[in-house]
Amino acid sequence: MKILLDFLPIVLFFGSYKLYGIYVATAVLMAATALQMALIYAIDRRLQTMHKVTLALILSFGALTLALQDDRFIKWKPTVLYGAMSVALALTLWALKKNFLKLLLGSQLALPDMVWLRLNWAWIAYCAFMSAINAYVVLHWSTDAWVDFKLWGYAFPLVFLIGQGLYIAPHLKNQGRT
Repeated sequence: MKILLDFLPIVLFFGSYKLYGIYVATAVLMAATALQMALIYAIDRRLQTMHKVTLALILSFGALTLALQDDRFIKWKPTVLYGAMSVALALTLWALKKNFLKLLLGSQLALPDMVWLRLNWAWIAYCAFMSAINAYVVLHWSTDAWVDFKLWGYAFPLVFLIGQGLYIAPHLKNQGRT
């Protein structure tokens, strides 16, 4: 159920774009994301920081898109989100000497510090890549192509998460051994 909930806004955005265009799709994305966050809150009784940031960006960039009738705002939202995540992870690591991923997930996963560091670096690189690739598509492709990229571009996070799981799996198996 939760995985379906994660994909709901993008699927509704894609379908409404194909039927009604970017402005209706933007309004649908805003409403679907607000509903998604309400359901997550109802299930978990809280929202992660990432949920709050995503909701705020979708609502603000979506409102600008609709108010100004300019689709560039909604198309740049992923670039801003991923770029901010990459910078925040890097600054937390370099300036504060903290590993944000370990702070966030360390109570759920017992991994060696070097594994946490490599995961943090992987997330910095992944977010920078996703920010750059979205910017490239926005600048060089049509809105139709960008919408298709948003749907089929979900292969990137799936591959990244699978790779991350394969990387940490051996370290999790060794946890129970002495």
